[in-house]
Amino acid sequence: MSEDLKGKVALITGANKGIGYEIARQLGSRGATIFVGSRDIGRGEEAANKLRFSEIDARTIQLDVSDQKTIDFAAKQIESEFGKLDILVNNAGIISDNDRLPPSQVDIETLRHTYETNVFGVFAVTKALLPLLKKSKAGRIVNLSSGLGSMTHNSDPNYEFADFKLLAYNSSKTAVNAITVLLAAELKDTPIKINAADPGFTATDINQYQGYRTVEQGAIPVVRLATLPDNGSSGGFFDENGVVPW
Repeated sequence: MSEDLKGKVALITGANKGIGYEIARQLGSRGATIFVGSRDIGRGEEAANKLRFSEIDARTIQLDVSDQKTIDFAAKQIESEFGKLDILVNNAGIISDNDRLPPSQVDIETLRHTYETNVFGVFAVTKALLPLLKKSKAGRIVNLSSGLGSMTHNSDPNYEFADFKLLAYNSSKTAVNAITVLLAAELKDTPIKINAADPGFTATDINQYQGYRTVEQGAIPVVRLATLPDNGSSGGFFDENGVVPW
């Protein structure tokens, strides 16, 4: 096992499956202690057990990003055990079936429900964990975004996914990008680096496994941003190949 992350503590939301689990596996295999954030404690423990079987130091933490009580409890648990957090990956996200309608036909509740997890959840978790990230010598925050959140891509009729005009999901990821930029500006004089990652069209249950990228591929830009050196970028939007346009 590579131990270049030994002594680092990482929290990944929605880590019991899909890209979140793979991010946890890759960071854990490099020596980091992993907190597997999961709404369902049983599924989280199952995932953590699999990681431990691979000699990864994994712990389960019940975390529903739309439930402030679980967020606060998670922050207290990490603080009591380690007193700091080095890596936060805001991975948890949803797409509603009702979001597949033309934008003007999407109901307001779909928008609210999507934002509750994808936007407010990201901010709530980040806000709660920021004091612990500030105690790290090199805190890293990675927000899972999407190329579908790019205003440039969405306004390009020749974009590969131009037909995917999901009002709630796409705009929620645009909002995540904005939050990333604004927090990066606030934290520019600290060791913390925060970036948005586009994993690409990855096969997960959020898209009924239609994506053509594997979770191993999808995790690449996330893990890269989670382990940036001191001179790495902050406030950017990246995929595996480099900068993604806003």
